[in-house]
Amino acid sequence: MLLQQNWVSPRWTWQSLGKSFIFFVFLMLQAADLEARRGHQFVWKTGHWGRCVGDCGSGGTRSRAVWCTHTEGWTSHHANCDQQEKPESQRRCFKVCDWHLELFEWDVSGWGSCEPGGEAGPCVMAQHGLQRRSARCLQKLDRSVVAAEICEHLAPQPPLEQACLVPCPRDCVVTDFSPWSPCSGGCTNSLRHRTRAVIAPPLYGGAPCPNLTESQTCAAAACPLGEEEHTYSLKVGPWGECRLPHREDASLDLGEDSGELSTSWLEGHKAQHHPHTGQVGYQTRAVSCVRSDGRHAVLSLCVQDAVPLTSKTCVIAKDCETSEWSAWSSCSQTCSWGDLAPGFRSRHRSVRSVAMGSGKLCPELEEKEACSTGGRELLKPCPRFSWRTSEWKACQVSLFDQQSPQHHKHAVLCGGGIQTREVYCVQITVEGETHRLKEVSRPVDGKFCLGPAPSASQLCDLPCPLECAVSAWLAWGPCLPEDCRDRQGRRGFRMRQRHVIVDPVGTLAGCPHLVESIPCEDPTCYEWIVSEGICVADHGKCGPGKHILKTVCKNKKGEEVPYHLCSELPRPDVMACEIPCATDCVLSEWSQWSPCSHSCSSKSAEGSQSRSRSILALPAEGGKACPPDRALQEHRACNDHPCVHFFWETSPWSSCSEDVLVTALNATVSWSGEATCGVGMQTRKVFCMRSGSGHVTPKRCPDSTRPETVRPCLLPCKKDCIVTPFSEWTRCPTACQPGNATAVKQSRYRIIIQDAANGGQACPDTLYEERECEDTPVCPVYRWKTHRWSHCVLVPESVRQNVLGHNEACGHGLQSRAVTCLTENNESADVSECMKWAGPMPPLVQDCLIPCKDDCTFTPWSKFTACSFDCESTKTRRRSLTGRSRKRDKCQNTEVYPQVETELCPCEVFTSQPHGNWSDCIIGGGKLELQQGVQSHGDTKECGEGVRLRAIACYDKAGRLVEPSRCSSSGYVEESCTVPCPFDCKLSDWSSWSPCSSSCGTGMKVRSKWLKEKPYSGGRPCPKLDLKNQVYEAVPCYTECNQYSWVVEPWSPCKINSEQNSLHCGEGIQTRKVRCVSTTEDHGGETVPNTLCNKAEIPNEIRKCSLYCPNECAVSDWGPWSTCPQVCDPSTVQTRTRQVLRSVSRKPCPEDSQMKPCILNQNCFQYQYNLTAWSTCQLNGNATCGRGVRKRLLSCVRSDGEMVSARHCEQRRLEKPAETSSECVVRCVVDCRLSAWSAWSQCSQTCGSGGQMVRGRTVLLKAAAEGRPCPAQLSQHRSCPVKPCYSWHLGPWSPCRLQGGQCGDGLQFRNLTCVVHDASVSATSQPVEDALCGELPLKESVLQLPCSVPCPGDCHLTEWSEWSSCELTCIDGRSFETTGRQARSRALIGQPAENMESCSGQVVETRPCSGGRCYEYLWKTSLWRDNVRTVWCQRSDGVNVTDRNHSDCEIPAGAVTYKFFLHRMKTEIHGQHFEAVQEVGKGGCALQTKPAEVRHCSPACRKPFSYCTQRGVCGCERGYTEIMRSNGLLDYCMKVPGLEDKKADVKTIAGKNKPVNSKMHDIFKGWSIQPFNPDGKLKMWVYGVSASGFLIIVLLIFTSFLMCKKSKQHQSTPPQQKPLTLAYDGDIDM
Repeated sequence: MLLQQNWVSPRWTWQSLGKSFIFFVFLMLQAADLEARRGHQFVWKTGHWGRCVGDCGSGGTRSRAVWCTHTEGWTSHHANCDQQEKPESQRRCFKVCDWHLELFEWDVSGWGSCEPGGEAGPCVMAQHGLQRRSARCLQKLDRSVVAAEICEHLAPQPPLEQACLVPCPRDCVVTDFSPWSPCSGGCTNSLRHRTRAVIAPPLYGGAPCPNLTESQTCAAAACPLGEEEHTYSLKVGPWGECRLPHREDASLDLGEDSGELSTSWLEGHKAQHHPHTGQVGYQTRAVSCVRSDGRHAVLSLCVQDAVPLTSKTCVIAKDCETSEWSAWSSCSQTCSWGDLAPGFRSRHRSVRSVAMGSGKLCPELEEKEACSTGGRELLKPCPRFSWRTSEWKACQVSLFDQQSPQHHKHAVLCGGGIQTREVYCVQITVEGETHRLKEVSRPVDGKFCLGPAPSASQLCDLPCPLECAVSAWLAWGPCLPEDCRDRQGRRGFRMRQRHVIVDPVGTLAGCPHLVESIPCEDPTCYEWIVSEGICVADHGKCGPGKHILKTVCKNKKGEEVPYHLCSELPRPDVMACEIPCATDCVLSEWSQWSPCSHSCSSKSAEGSQSRSRSILALPAEGGKACPPDRALQEHRACNDHPCVHFFWETSPWSSCSEDVLVTALNATVSWSGEATCGVGMQTRKVFCMRSGSGHVTPKRCPDSTRPETVRPCLLPCKKDCIVTPFSEWTRCPTACQPGNATAVKQSRYRIIIQDAANGGQACPDTLYEERECEDTPVCPVYRWKTHRWSHCVLVPESVRQNVLGHNEACGHGLQSRAVTCLTENNESADVSECMKWAGPMPPLVQDCLIPCKDDCTFTPWSKFTACSFDCESTKTRRRSLTGRSRKRDKCQNTEVYPQVETELCPCEVFTSQPHGNWSDCIIGGGKLELQQGVQSHGDTKECGEGVRLRAIACYDKAGRLVEPSRCSSSGYVEESCTVPCPFDCKLSDWSSWSPCSSSCGTGMKVRSKWLKEKPYSGGRPCPKLDLKNQVYEAVPCYTECNQYSWVVEPWSPCKINSEQNSLHCGEGIQTRKVRCVSTTEDHGGETVPNTLCNKAEIPNEIRKCSLYCPNECAVSDWGPWSTCPQVCDPSTVQTRTRQVLRSVSRKPCPEDSQMKPCILNQNCFQYQYNLTAWSTCQLNGNATCGRGVRKRLLSCVRSDGEMVSARHCEQRRLEKPAETSSECVVRCVVDCRLSAWSAWSQCSQTCGSGGQMVRGRTVLLKAAAEGRPCPAQLSQHRSCPVKPCYSWHLGPWSPCRLQGGQCGDGLQFRNLTCVVHDASVSATSQPVEDALCGELPLKESVLQLPCSVPCPGDCHLTEWSEWSSCELTCIDGRSFETTGRQARSRALIGQPAENMESCSGQVVETRPCSGGRCYEYLWKTSLWRDNVRTVWCQRSDGVNVTDRNHSDCEIPAGAVTYKFFLHRMKTEIHGQHFEAVQEVGKGGCALQTKPAEVRHCSPACRKPFSYCTQRGVCGCERGYTEIMRSNGLLDYCMKVPGLEDKKADVKTIAGKNKPVNSKMHDIFKGWSIQPFNPDGKLKMWVYGVSASGFLIIVLLIFTSFLMCKKSKQHQSTPPQQKPLTLAYDGDIDM
């Protein structure tokens, strides 16, 4: 059994270990797998690269964040990620320098067209597309292309692609058709027309516009055979080309005057040798008769009276001839500013011959182009400009002076102020390869410098002068020789010193003398310092003895020195003393020497001091007796030095000057390592002074304290004046000037950059120069010279002879003349010069008239009679009949042929009317300043009396606007005005300082100002005031706690009451005098009233004392209590002791020591520093603002709250709080400073009303603190005088004039009138003389145009329709473009039906417009009528865009209608649902969404009582309800129950009427519940009700099951009961 166990146990052990080993291996594999997975689960993440930092160029670095994250997104430790794959966190980069930006730039092309992208599909609103552009890196200097990486360092590459939208194609949109035109009456066939107009042109590939005309034949009764009704119209053709007559035409003899006419004709058509003469020719036209059906007829059917004119004279057409182009001028700019301001060059050509007749007008005579086009060399880039400044000028404090000038007559201004500098613009260029900015200091106009100019003024601070402050004199020192190393002489000095507390600043006077001396005898440099030991009796314990002395040799500074230095003085070793025996008299120690009675000795007074001691114990018999009273006091002299003191006095240091020796030293030695202008020397004089008198011999003053007379100094550097070079001369005018014009001047200036200092070269006197312009071009003088008019030229006879009634050589013709150009010296010149300088060329051709035989002839008009000065006067001119006309009666009719003309004389009476608003109030606006362009200089007033102006408009008697100078020389009416002057806040002066709030320690003292007057009208505001309208200034103050102290005299001898004690010993009384004295420096030791000292601290004036009797132990007085520790602890005690002066064996001595615990605030106190609040900022000297100092004081406070002297805290070496003074700034009261008013600007309008002139000023210095604020008005406006505006006014075109015809070609005319107006919106124009408007504008000089009136049968265009409203291309209701489009059209109309097919050519015109809107198109429908309704498309503004079919529009029987429909592009869109509103881009309403116009019921409604409803399905009539089939169609109409017999059973009625196959429908129909849809399927609520019923049944069954089961579980054996028998009697209620 044991063997078995031993055998089994190892096997079990092996199995256990094997399982553990396998489990361990499994864990290791898992760990390895996790480690492997971790490498895949953790990855490195990086942030964006940061900005390139470091030195500019290639030495920059940029960094980015790198972190380790889990694949699930959370951040992990870096160790979890593979360190070998860690991305870099830093890399080198190219840091852009400032000057790099000036060398390279991106050159970006414009965006290309939007190209649709993606898959092609149905377009709903718009298609997405892409726009592309290119970018390249250019070097600015020569515009050469460089690598793009260079620009990428400077700026990111601009995007080269951007998304865009292409709107869907939009079809043409037209209006509704107009009503039909009326049919012509009669029996002939005719057409009637209706037209429509285009309101939106096709865009983006939309369908083109349809035909705009629809024609229809008119039904007419048949005409009887051969009796067709026609109308006839005289048709005139267009005038032919103007041509010269042939030779044979001119030589034909057609009458008695043929020779004269032929001669005149030839003279008019001679070869013109002068180039500026018009040639007269003739032109003809055809005349025909046209029938109403378009066919030609004989001319006699149309001509009834006179034949219309078929020929007329004309001017031979001649085109304008110009010279060749001149050479290109030099570029307007010598350098390139880039695309913003390109340079231009131009070339010119002149007119050789002006246009005549219908010849081509002259082309442009000047041509310009940019200098960088045409492949020519590009201009070098222009130099850049930059702001430069001069050095700051000296700080001016007087600008902030708020007080009267008298206040500073004898005071030095200091504190805050303003300093200014010059700011100017200079040109800087980039040198070729070094890329360094080279400054060109010549000043240029400030407009070239971009960006804001540097500030020209700033606040500054001028340090206030500080007087030297010194301490009080220290005590007089011992008598010392001048030099302890040389002690041969026996003369010495006693000296006292004081030190400098505040060094002087900004003052010429230095500090007063700091050392005073007094001559003395027997000076010593060293002395023995003796300290006494205990007294040791020579024999026994009492009696005479000796003090063993401890001596140390010290110098006068208190330093221990070797003994041999005191060898000259006897060294005290011992000093006699005595220890009282038991029977000896006992005396006290000597008291301290009293203060010296005098500070110095004079003949009348010497200083003395005393000390005393008292008897403490009386001697016994046989003892040593007490000394007499006089031996108890000692006296000695003190302060025996004379009251006359001596001291060294110095003069101020001289200025720093060069020295020969120092100059040689400067070549080798540098001064403190600083770069200076050399080292010089300063000297001063030294005097020995005696107090109270003048100079004394220098021997009276010690040489050891003699001040220096020479010292080195830094020589101030010489500063030469630096000025800029003169600016360029201002440009002289390039345009020519009239010969009588005043000389034009040009100027230049220069600016002082640095003022001269320390003897440098002075600034020049001339900073501004002016000179007259040389070689100013004078405008040349040219004039036109006109020659005589030629004879009146008529149409040639050969042309006139074929026309009836036109054989006579008379009528209207043309005559010409020559025009030449002359110089001022009457020399011939080119015609272009006169056209440039002498105005328009006079007319070369004019109409003329040769009267016929029957015409009335007159003499020329006489001149008008002279006018009087009366405005009601008239002027007349006359003419009279000539020749046979005097005998003709018709010529005597003055109404037809007037012989007198009367006109009103011009009236020189003018009236003025104010125009516009009043101007701003102008201060100091004299007549000169009010002129345009005159700038105000100097100090201008800002308030007070001024004028305000109102422009006037001047009118003549006829109400026409004339020059305002006719009514007023200035063009204004003036009115005085007042600008209120600003009144500053006024405060009182500072009150006196109040006493210090604390009589001991620190406190506060205040002073105040109070408000006297409030500011108004923009005056300086008040500082922040309290409720009492006061402003306070508080500073801390300190009152010495021990200014007055109690002084006690020595105690009197102890007085024993002898009546009670015959021995005169024992208890007694001592008294002493107590007085209050001042402890201040000025009045130290003086007795003052006792009320000034603290009564609580008054010393005792009387005390008990003991005079020890013989044979009594004598002890000394108690010594002072020892001090308690810093921390008061009751466990610690303070002690005091006394000494036994005489011991007696018979009686014990009293205690010689006492102690008491240290209790806080009783005999132990703690101390701490207390800090006051900061004072207000205190300024030095006479400063009113600027830098100052604010202070706070330290005080020492005892733990019981008592303020004590600061020495208590200092003795305990307590840590002082933070700083007790700090710098502060009092904001300077800076008033706003403005520049002078600029010159008045040009009027904003050259003429008319509403023009404004403005002048402005700028803020040079903004207000600060309580300074006077800047006014809100920095510009002033005034209306310009209303000058008349003259302009050419074109009248409307007249109807087409056919000159005798009824249809065909003619002319339409318009008038050109010179009018005057005031350019306002409601301006009324009135005609004036044409000379006031000047030359006719070429574009508006067309006063006649060819036109045509259609003849019967002609196809013709209608008049232009009105421009449509401005419509935008919109996507989803938003504008796609900034500009919209307008359209108008002309429809084509023709009459014969057989010619309609050949008529084509309607015209559509579009133009861009602004201010458009988006429109929507919506289908509109009328109400149904007999299952028919009208459907049309309407724009959102109510415009119909499709033809509307009216039901009452009847077409005559047999009429033929020519319709032109709009064929739209149909797009099949799968699965898309369209609303009624269609986007504008679709071109109207979408056909896919058009509602039905006719509705039908299918199948037809044939059931009884049924009809077709508006929904297009069969319904039942009123009183019947629909019974539907399962397929949703009507089965039959059932009468609604209850309408005939209300008492009848509904079920019975329904049962009678229902068919077998519709039982369920009938039941639900009766209950008004329809379980079926129209398609025959059950409705959802039927399924819901069925499901609910099924659930209720299941619930009932389950409940019953549970109840039955429960009753069986609780069943128990019931007691025996009688059976209950139930009988069912058939009652249902059971």
